[in-house]
Amino acid sequence: MNFKLVAASAMTIALLAACGKKEEAAPAAPAAAPAAAPAPAPAPTTIKIGHVGPTSGAIAHLGKDNENGARMAIDELNAKGLTIQGVKVTFELLAEDDAADPKQGTAAAQKLVDAKVHGVIGHLNSGTTIPASKIYSDAGIPQISPSATNPKYTRQGYATAFRVVADDVHLGGTLGKYAVTELKGKSIAVIDDRTAYGQGVADEFEKGVTAAGGTVVGREFTNDKATDFTGILTSLKAKKPDVVFFGGMDAVAGPMMRQMRQLGINAKFMGGDGICSGELPKLAAGAMRDGQVVCAEAGGVDEGGKPAMDKFKADFKAKFNADVQIYAPYVYDAVMTMVAAMQKADSADPAKYLPELKNITHQGVTGTIAFDEKGDIKNGALTLYTYKGGKKESLGIVR
Repeated sequence: MNFKLVAASAMTIALLAACGKKEEAAPAAPAAAPAAAPAPAPAPTTIKIGHVGPTSGAIAHLGKDNENGARMAIDELNAKGLTIQGVKVTFELLAEDDAADPKQGTAAAQKLVDAKVHGVIGHLNSGTTIPASKIYSDAGIPQISPSATNPKYTRQGYATAFRVVADDVHLGGTLGKYAVTELKGKSIAVIDDRTAYGQGVADEFEKGVTAAGGTVVGREFTNDKATDFTGILTSLKAKKPDVVFFGGMDAVAGPMMRQMRQLGINAKFMGGDGICSGELPKLAAGAMRDGQVVCAEAGGVDEGGKPAMDKFKADFKAKFNADVQIYAPYVYDAVMTMVAAMQKADSADPAKYLPELKNITHQGVTGTIAFDEKGDIKNGALTLYTYKGGKKESLGIVR
């Protein structure tokens, strides 16, 4: 048998069989993974800002003025759609009423701390601001007062305490000097309401009178809820004062002026920013003579800043159907300054934005806001006012 031929035939058959098979398909490539869905935008972060002022009681009109200043700022900030760390933020105002009472003020402060606010604007009165400041300091929460003027507030050593107005050393001292040098007062009487603000500004006024060479012929006191001043005014009348200074608020100053007129005391009437409101003529009920009152606001804008302030007042009137009383622009600026510090720090964490707040320079409607090492406003202005025809009229700005 020819083995070579058999082997060749077998090979030929194998090759033909192989050629007859269908080519097997290559394994399929793995399917592409579906495209990942876009990540949802992070939910807006809420930043809580507290405000405390007396929205009940005798000076509720001033407390509401302050609160409205804060609301105006918050609404404007939310309309801008700000972001922090790339996330849109919403600002929420937590407003509390302290009724100008220190105990209620500390309770309101603790409530805001418990609510974990990121910052606080307030309080209005020195008497509520000072005790509340320790609570905010202990919690590490920055506090900007738009109106508390007692020097003690920023001299307690709290790193969290700031104010956007000049203090009583500047305010009271300037008014004391003005009583002697400009009003030519020879016999000057002083009354205060025994509050931290009223007594503090009266003390500084008395120092200013003495430093200018003037004479204080009598010092009396009342309280911030009094309505009858006959006793103290009768005592002072015997000393024939040509200037009476009152350290307190407009709700007491108005009735006091009425009783001065009834008793025939025709002296000039002076006071700090607490009496320097749009309501004072109404509270005096016709007892105020043109030019009789000289008061000072712990703040003020120079000529170049008047257009911005006029616009603020017009916008405020349109929004709330009310005229600015005293402090609303300072509250507005306090909110805006605090938020500017948050933006610089790119954080609403009080510990992170507090250093920025200490070093901030912010151009507000009330002027340039920057703080010294104590938390007081640098180069704070005072605006002196009188009243004519029931309207406030500026006598000029003092720095």
